Amino acid sequence: MPETGHILGIEGTAWNLSAAVFGGDRIIALHSSPYRPPSGGIHPREAAQHHAGEMKAVISEVLKDPSSIEAVAFSQGPGLGPCLRTVATAARAIAFSLGVPLIGVNHCVAHVEIGRWACGCDDPIVLYASGANTQVLGYLGSRYRIFGETLDIGLGNGLDKFARSKGMTHPGGPHIEALAQKGEPIHLPYTVKGMDLAFSGLVSAAQESQAPLEDVCAGLQETAFSMCVEVTERALAHSGKDEVLLVGGVGANGRLQEMLTTMCGERGASFYVPERRVIGDNGAMIAYTGSLMLAAGQTLTPEESAVNPGYRSDEVVVGWRDAGADAAYARADVMGGGGARGAEAAVTPAGDDVIKRRLPKGYRTPPLDHRLISERTRAEARMIAAARAAGVRTPVIRDVTPDAIRMERIEGTLLKHLLTPEHVYDAGACVGRLHGAGIVHGDLTTSNIIISEGVPVFIDFGLSYRSDETESQGVDIHVLFQTLESTSRNAECLKEEFVRGYATTFSGATDVILRVDEIRQRGRYL
Repeated sequence: MPETGHILGIEGTAWNLSAAVFGGDRIIALHSSPYRPPSGGIHPREAAQHHAGEMKAVISEVLKDPSSIEAVAFSQGPGLGPCLRTVATAARAIAFSLGVPLIGVNHCVAHVEIGRWACGCDDPIVLYASGANTQVLGYLGSRYRIFGETLDIGLGNGLDKFARSKGMTHPGGPHIEALAQKGEPIHLPYTVKGMDLAFSGLVSAAQESQAPLEDVCAGLQETAFSMCVEVTERALAHSGKDEVLLVGGVGANGRLQEMLTTMCGERGASFYVPERRVIGDNGAMIAYTGSLMLAAGQTLTPEESAVNPGYRSDEVVVGWRDAGADAAYARADVMGGGGARGAEAAVTPAGDDVIKRRLPKGYRTPPLDHRLISERTRAEARMIAAARAAGVRTPVIRDVTPDAIRMERIEGTLLKHLLTPEHVYDAGACVGRLHGAGIVHGDLTTSNIIISEGVPVFIDFGLSYRSDETESQGVDIHVLFQTLESTSRNAECLKEEFVRGYATTFSGATDVILRVDEIRQRGRYL
């Protein structure tokens, strides 16, 4: 008798057309036909034409027993519009001919789910690094929430752009990795904004560098990957989770895997990365996620099956996971008498004060690590004093060394454990005072605000800087809003209260909040 209960999955969001059959908790068949442009990058129309021409052959390789197929799943987005439409058309036709349900799968969520299945992890912080997407994700309340993401281009696209400028063929990542192993990393721009990232300045600087190509490739990898690992560690520290999962095509890079392994080892977390055949874009991830969605009753009618090139991972209702599996926050009082360790530093008691010492990071090269520690320690001391002058309560600085600050001990509870409308409103008013004084916090999360005697106290100014620009202020608040969305079921109400408080102390509040919405839109498929 033929096996039953199998799901056919078709992936074709960009350059790789792939199909698979999943069933019985295993990948029955998997076959791919990548589009490789003769020169330059991916042209959406040409990639779609490739997919259309190869569709029959790819499907035939995996669909040996049509009678066993219970549903057809396809990548509904995000991705390149022409490619998505080609795949969706094929999926509709096959589902109709077989008389089975149609399932539209979010490409990003599929990466996460195949990773969880392949590695056996439960509730990880996910670093999703692919061509067009770079995100840090965590699960909360039936959705994958975005802790941080690229504000301009995806990491893989950035690497490909650099590679093309140096005459390398697509995809550029493997060429860069091979050259980097022969070079010494050069200094390049490092842009982390809270848990968000920006790669365009880094790539442009690498393109313009006159250093030997091997050294530029090494610098590009070390800088970009250190940024990704840093924001992953921030999400790990903020959420209290103890697993990290790496997915997406860039995740095949050995150096990135090594850096995440080191970071997780330093934090006592478990690190997972799926095997190469399922870490990049592939039909198995669509088929497997389709099987989860079918069991949860999440199927589509043909009228509902339009593709969505900007389909965000946090828009998907994850009906196949326990909605109660919220983030397990570690309730450490970072400024209290017992001391604690955050993403960047350890805080230890020293009489009536505390000493915050930035910790060396084994995943970063020593020159980069020393530079960041020194720069951030000096910046934090300066900006804490500036924030106090602007009327925002901060710890009083007692002493500063190249890697540590001795400061007043603040007894209280982190805002992330006291997410009441009143406290968030007060925090908004304080941020308004900061922005009014031309201060951008740079790491505005609920882990960096302590409620002490009912008053918000702002800490951790290591990423702060001076700016009166609406863009910079918008990114500041965007970081906070992402934190609220990724950790609270009441995020919309809390954001409204923050805005109310913000507007009471900052005359430019309306323009900044409008910019926050624009910044959020940029996080869609780029």
